[in-house]
Amino acid sequence: MTATHIKVLYTGGTIGMQASANGLAPASGFEARMRAHLHPLADLQWSFRELLPLIDSANMTPAYWQRLRAAIVEAVDVECCDGVLVLHGTDTLAYSAAAMAFQLLGVTVPVLFTGSMLPAGVAESDAWENLDGALRAFAAGVKPGVQLFFHGELLAPTRCAKIRSFGRHPFARLKRNSSAGSRSEIPAALHYRQPLQLAQVAVLPLVPGYAAQPVAALIASGVQGLVLECFGSGTGPSDDPAFLAALQTAKDLGVVVVAVTQCHEGGVELDIYEAGSRLREVGVVSGGGMTREAALAKLHALLGASLGYDEVRRLLTLDLCGELA
Repeated sequence: MTATHIKVLYTGGTIGMQASANGLAPASGFEARMRAHLHPLADLQWSFRELLPLIDSANMTPAYWQRLRAAIVEAVDVECCDGVLVLHGTDTLAYSAAAMAFQLLGVTVPVLFTGSMLPAGVAESDAWENLDGALRAFAAGVKPGVQLFFHGELLAPTRCAKIRSFGRHPFARLKRNSSAGSRSEIPAALHYRQPLQLAQVAVLPLVPGYAAQPVAALIASGVQGLVLECFGSGTGPSDDPAFLAALQTAKDLGVVVVAVTQCHEGGVELDIYEAGSRLREVGVVSGGGMTREAALAKLHALLGASLGYDEVRRLLTLDLCGELA
């Protein structure tokens, strides 16, 4: 769909940073800089809002996601904008975009995330080309829902990650196994206009020789969900009784544990190896081809919608916004 009335939401990030005594820091006043540097596009208008306090995206939190979600909903449902552009730091941009993909299910306008690897105005910065490109994408027509726009490319937020800390192409599509059929209908509780509570979700990468203690500690901390980053196709230290006991405790307490792979390509298939099937026996749900970012975001949305344990587990296996496609 072609968008002509865009709301620009500025969260901070490198794109608008300026030098301070302690290094680059988020700075206000970016709207004026945008209007001075970007050429107007025919039939496209945009308004600007700073989400204060502006932050380095390293300080992004699920609570901030809720503020961002509310600002997007207000722009769409109250201000009648037909597109939203979110300016965000690149370090956690893929996480935030994935979070909004699940928290804005059913939204009827395009929501694009962009940023830059270097601040606007410095030599070799990619800021203005990303901003101009994103606005031109709206004018040309973008499908409804959440996407990343970077260096002329649109990326699905549930299928990509930041893989480089330098250059103009920090984000990449991750090749994942297809583990779902057609897109599932959006459950009523997950519609973007429904209230959403903050959830407590953790991510734990497995490493050799260190598994049971951190799992047990996270479960004891009161988390509601856990993304377990497994080896290969979904394996873990299955000969460690303490590790399996910790996962069984999670199941008994109603903590949802979903397995994703640490590999950049492929996905989880828990029944290929005994070391994976034992995880299923103690309640771990296969995340299929979900990325870490997508699994974290999906758990936050499902648990935040106050769905029951069994329903969360069921919906984790269904494709809601391309995360399993």
